[in-house]
Amino acid sequence: MPLTPNTKKRLVTAALVAPASIWLFVFLVLPFIAIIVFAFGERAPEGGYQPAFTFAQFANLGSRAAAFKNTLILAPIGAVACLLVAYPVAYYLAVKASPKYRLLLVSLVVVPFWTSLLVRTYAWMYILGARGIPHLLEMVGIENVRLLNTPGAVLLGIVYGYLPLMIMPIYVSLEILDRRLLEASADLGARPLSTFFGITLPLSLPGVMTGIALVTILLLGEYLIPQLLGGGKVFFIGNALVDLFLQSRNWPFGSAIAVTLVVVVVIVLLIAMRIAWRVAGTRQVDLV
Repeated sequence: MPLTPNTKKRLVTAALVAPASIWLFVFLVLPFIAIIVFAFGERAPEGGYQPAFTFAQFANLGSRAAAFKNTLILAPIGAVACLLVAYPVAYYLAVKASPKYRLLLVSLVVVPFWTSLLVRTYAWMYILGARGIPHLLEMVGIENVRLLNTPGAVLLGIVYGYLPLMIMPIYVSLEILDRRLLEASADLGARPLSTFFGITLPLSLPGVMTGIALVTILLLGEYLIPQLLGGGKVFFIGNALVDLFLQSRNWPFGSAIAVTLVVVVVIVLLIAMRIAWRVAGTRQVDLV
């Protein structure tokens, strides 16, 4: 029996989608299912996982309250700090920069990604360490300044490491902005500040929310920056997971924290989507 055109299209679509679907199922869905199973188990006497069905691991989440507190406070603050730095840069690139040099300037924003985050974070360890800025301050009479191993150092590393991820979605929103709206606003006598808050900012909010959601979600699982710039004194959830899985070998408790983290990420994403939809007045806003 010959296949109909619609059947052929469906088969072609299934053939194209199947490899990615299988990849995601094997490397994303199955590991997450395993984590959920571990979360309801118990720690084996020698470490690892022991089959059981208990909610004790979730009831013990309060023992890692410091990690949750640091993450839920510093991650949003870091995202907002990235936004405050990224928006002027994105605005200049999209609206003010000459088209002749715009591509070059945008490329410079992406250049830091060509170098490992580990190497760049180590550079900040030197800059903020005893031989860096504190040494320069001592030379001018300002002594006993400690920058490394502080929440401020972690926030600085967050802004530096995640700034390009905030700039690019805002730049895309501003780059497609209809310039005729700005010209009309100026022709009608609106001041530049009124034009910005009345036209530019509202129309760029989908990009803003995309950047905030993207950066916040990644920061919720951040490990490297708190570990190196926080010096073990500023713990994120990611640091707690490494400790539980690799050192304490308490896989069930680590899995419970991981599941809780996923729930928090989903909540953050849903809130960001709802805000973006309401502000932009459309349900066609992509955040990931």
